[in-house]
Amino acid sequence: MTYQITVYSKSACPQCDSAKKLLQSRSLPFEEIKIDDEAERLAFYAKCGPSVRQMPQIFINNQRVGGLAGLQAALAQMGLSQTP
Repeated sequence: MTYQITVYSKSACPQCDSAKKLLQSRSLPFEEIKIDDEAERLAFYAKCGPSVRQMPQIFINNQRVGGLAGLQAALAQMGLSQTP
C-alpha cells in the first residue's frame, strides 16, 4: 500500500529531523513543507486545531497524526514500526 505523507517542519528542529530520519529508515517517501515564518506557522497551527503548537506536524493520507510520537504510533498501527 502506498501512503501520501507530508511533513510540515521548520529549520533547526531536532524533532523534525528525527521524524524525517524515521521515515527515511522505513523507505517511506514523503513531501516536506518548511514553514520558517512565525506568522505563517501560527496560522498553520490554528488550522490544525487548538492543541497544535509545535513542529513537526505530520499528515498521512491527509489525516493529521501529530508530531514525532504520533508518527511513531501511526507507523506501529500500520505495521511499519520495525526497520525493513
